Amino acid sequence: MPDSPIVLQVQSLQKSYGSRPALKGVSLTLRAGEMVALLGPNGAGKSTLLQLLTGLFTPDQGSIEIAGHDMQQHPSRALAQLGVVFQQSALDLNRSVLANLLFHTDLHGLPRSVASERIDQQLASLGMAEHRDSTVRGLSGGTRRKVELVRALLHQPRVLLMDEATVGLDPSSRQQLLKTVRDLCNAQGMAVLWATHLIEEVHEADRLLLLHKGTVRFDGSIDSFMGAAESDDFQEEVLRQLEPEKGAL
Repeated sequence: MPDSPIVLQVQSLQKSYGSRPALKGVSLTLRAGEMVALLGPNGAGKSTLLQLLTGLFTPDQGSIEIAGHDMQQHPSRALAQLGVVFQQSALDLNRSVLANLLFHTDLHGLPRSVASERIDQQLASLGMAEHRDSTVRGLSGGTRRKVELVRALLHQPRVLLMDEATVGLDPSSRQQLLKTVRDLCNAQGMAVLWATHLIEEVHEADRLLLLHKGTVRFDGSIDSFMGAAESDDFQEEVLRQLEPEKGAL
């Protein structure tokens, strides 16, 4: 994996809201096939970083490249290489799974024949073929999240962002979604940035990035982080701020 191509390159991102800095020179890289956990307590800057990566906001300083495309110079090319599962669901609850997915492929300009083939393949790969014509409102929270994951993959992105995607899921559904994304990462060579404030969710990742008060305070293996937390007052304090696993809401 160290020899895999870089598909996400973030350099020295800065973003402030008025006089309040949210990001203070954040840099990170993701390589093809790599799953990176973005960990941090509430208020660390995770949401701001993801809003910049998805083009919702522009940075005050710094740059973002997705699959070699600069976000500011070629935003449409960069965003075409990005898939996102947001914390808040964006599915139309009153429409079928198929209708929701076709709406997404239409936005990306995929011919209906290609779209239908990809939808059937992705639903089958996640064991969800039976839900193709189901109304979203009748699905469980975990199944809805899988529908959103399928939607994020239909345009075949190089980078997948998971933005606190397990909020509201029970522990079993949370672990199932984590494993599904890990398997996709391995099988398709896709890079994944998994943002969370739950320490339990980082163990499937290849690498951990700890964001704290707008800066990257740790970048390395999960084992290194947990080992250092035993003797590092800062990391021990961060662990106390992170939330334990919760059941379904």
